[in-house]
Amino acid sequence: MGRKNRNRQRAQQNRDGRAEGKRSRDDAGWGAGYSEIIKENKLFEHYYTELKIVPEGEFEEFMEAMREPLPATIRITGYKSHAKEILHTLKEKYFKEVQDLEVDGQKIEAPQPLSWYPDELAWHTNLSRKILRKSPLLEKFHQFLVSETESGNISRQEAVSMIPPLLLKIEPQHKILDMCAAPGSKTAQLIEMLHSDMDVPFPEGFVIANDVDNKRCYLLVHQAKRLNSPCIMVVNHDASSIPRLHFDQDGKKDVLFYDRILCDVPCSGDGTMRKNIDVWKKWTTSNSLQLHGLQIRIAVRGVEQLAVGGRMVYSTCSLNPIEDEAVIAALLEKSEGALELADASPDLPGLKYMPGITSWKLMTKEGQWYSDWSKVPTSRHTQIRPTMFPPTDPEKLANMKLERCMRILPHHQNTGGFFVAVLVKKAPMPWNRRYPKAAPAEELQMGESPADVPPADGSSADAPVEAVEGETPAEGNPSVPDTPDLLEVKKDNVCGPPPPKKMKLFGFKEDPFVFLTEDDPIFPPIQAFYDLSPDFPKLNVLTRTHEGKKRQLYMVSKELRNVLLNNSERMKVINTGVKVWSRNTDGEQFGCAFRLAQEGIYTLCPYIRARIINICVEDVKVLLTQENPFLRKLGDDAHNQAKKLGQCRSEDLDAPQCPIDLCGWRGKTSIRAFVPRNERLHYLRMVGVEVFHDKQGKRNDGSTEIQERSTEDAEGLSQEADLLEEEGEETEQNGSESNANGTEPVGSTCDGPAS
Repeated sequence: MGRKNRNRQRAQQNRDGRAEGKRSRDDAGWGAGYSEIIKENKLFEHYYTELKIVPEGEFEEFMEAMREPLPATIRITGYKSHAKEILHTLKEKYFKEVQDLEVDGQKIEAPQPLSWYPDELAWHTNLSRKILRKSPLLEKFHQFLVSETESGNISRQEAVSMIPPLLLKIEPQHKILDMCAAPGSKTAQLIEMLHSDMDVPFPEGFVIANDVDNKRCYLLVHQAKRLNSPCIMVVNHDASSIPRLHFDQDGKKDVLFYDRILCDVPCSGDGTMRKNIDVWKKWTTSNSLQLHGLQIRIAVRGVEQLAVGGRMVYSTCSLNPIEDEAVIAALLEKSEGALELADASPDLPGLKYMPGITSWKLMTKEGQWYSDWSKVPTSRHTQIRPTMFPPTDPEKLANMKLERCMRILPHHQNTGGFFVAVLVKKAPMPWNRRYPKAAPAEELQMGESPADVPPADGSSADAPVEAVEGETPAEGNPSVPDTPDLLEVKKDNVCGPPPPKKMKLFGFKEDPFVFLTEDDPIFPPIQAFYDLSPDFPKLNVLTRTHEGKKRQLYMVSKELRNVLLNNSERMKVINTGVKVWSRNTDGEQFGCAFRLAQEGIYTLCPYIRARIINICVEDVKVLLTQENPFLRKLGDDAHNQAKKLGQCRSEDLDAPQCPIDLCGWRGKTSIRAFVPRNERLHYLRMVGVEVFHDKQGKRNDGSTEIQERSTEDAEGLSQEADLLEEEGEETEQNGSESNANGTEPVGSTCDGPAS
């Protein structure tokens, strides 16, 4: 007992010492906590000096930029109709407020738009994230960024991370696969581009976002759900063996090939030294050597699932050619002309980058250099692979056009380091041109990849078919030449198709996805209550339970429904769809047990023809700043509509230049908005009410007063602040409380003049 007590006492002293050390570092000023980390790595400098990826005479400037903190960069969600309003708020208010400040001896420069990002929807400033979080002078701006990020209207995303989705040239009908998607900033960008036309609630395309890490998948879900899209599905697989999916097309089961694939592979991350300080002391050349094989396997699996004519973007946040050009060269060599490296320079005018290199060498962590595979001793063959070196045939190397790759260096545009290449698929991959007899899809085991069967009519020009991944050429089969190169790759397990794997179920066990039938008894009350239009896609509605009462109803697009129904046993789905209705049992007395969910309001709006109140800007302020305001506090027009729940329209010339749709609940004498907290703050800003947390106003219970700073009158804002619901928590409890007086679901719309 004595020994345990002494150990416990020692542990407590250590904890106290660490806590005291942390406090002293925090008190010493911003960044003092990182003083122990010296931003220097001689091996790193020696390696990249020898490789000459930095133009001559610029290496010192390159290293100085790597030691500087990464600037804060934000991207406005471009597909939303609110984008112009947010851009106007940023330019006319927040950017003007911060540009003349001086923080800790550093003058804040005026934020500038990224020259290569379309429509001024991405901005950067010399503010580091550290200063932005801790400076009292920037507190309002920081809170604005936090709440708008949670609402999905802004993404705080590194500038170079925005490049790959732009190069994919996404259109609303594209089927997209994001192979290594977490944490999800690029995935959000893909969804955004898919919904480029806000008037189309269900684009024909979809995004399947995959990650191998089960826990990171839930971070990915959080990022994707901010955009409230019915066209996103998050799955959990090893990207190097992600299963091939099926879908029904014209009554026949076909193989799903993707129009666009984002292959942002795991990498050593030496381009992220400006934000990931630990990379300075952990960097070694062995990281790249260990990751090279995995990167090739993931890229190979990607091009196998890419449709002919489709585009795949391969990217890393590493500057090392072993992870960059070497992977692209291996893909191009083994594709035998099926892949082509596209020239993406015209797609992003204004972006400064260095062209890909055609000559490089590698170094072991002991400092040994090798410039050719033939010079590598046999003892090193398990660590160093032939695909890590550039092709030795000058003609073959020239035909690859590796200079079309793009390497972004930090000192050229004050960004992180990055590498990106765009591949276009011209034909099926050579190892997949065989057509073995395929097993019926229903006989395939979970996680196995099926043989892709030629169409029944024998044609293959429009829909090229590819065989089972991992198939080796049969002896004497003239359709697939038995080349030494291909066999070497199979033997080394570096560039050949990955072997089929059984799907491993791990992590949290998800509830099933159950689609409702058209004659489900849940529909008639909803149909009558909201007067849904006849073209409402009932078959797209799903729930997450086989038994008991359905608590939440979700919707997905028709194409994602097709994928889910045909692949439920082949893939592990973490999340999909957008919530459109939530159960409120007390609502049954009014004929409908489901109220609208704010997350899905923009998906449902085109189909709802009843229970709509058109309100003005002043009504928005009342609804979002007061808890259960009396109906008489609304304007006369909205008051009359709320009493009758009729449908009419009113206009306000001072309204924002885009529609605002809010979900609410009308009681006998009051009305309530069911809008998550951060979205409330967003809409209030759009109508001229600025809100922020006053740190001095914290009470003992941990709640925070929200103070209003506006020329507009927003009665009751501060006293109602503590009652604003956190996202997702208002679902049933709030509805039950409102129903005490007898209430009915209602939607409200604030319509401004067309912009």
